[in-house]
Amino acid sequence: MSNDSKNVTSETSAIWDNHVTAPDTPVGFTLRTTYPGNEQGAEVMLERWEAGSSEPPHSHPGDDMTVVVEGKMVIQFFTKSDNGLEKDGEPVTLNKGDTGYVKAGRIHDANYIENCKLVYAHDKAFGFTAE
Repeated sequence: MSNDSKNVTSETSAIWDNHVTAPDTPVGFTLRTTYPGNEQGAEVMLERWEAGSSEPPHSHPGDDMTVVVEGKMVIQFFTKSDNGLEKDGEPVTLNKGDTGYVKAGRIHDANYIENCKLVYAHDKAFGFTAE
């Protein structure tokens, strides 16, 4: 996949950048610590969402990654036009065990179909911009 705003993966997301070695750890191990203690770090959240809850269209200043530990959610992407927001592609469904990536600045919403437990990581400082 290409590294454009629509196709971000574990190979292209900034979430996986800026790893360093740590003293007294095995060869081959690197890590990225959390922001703000590390300005090149990532913010990580453990989220719970109730079935039927949702997030309005929004974007974030950095790439993000969501791992679905439990539940089912649906993400819809949007683009801005003269007529407002327009759906951009088919909705993306994430089930238990799935990982989703969203590129910085990409407008999206989220609907929680089942109760969800998520691991959410954001490249550097977290931000939320309602669209």
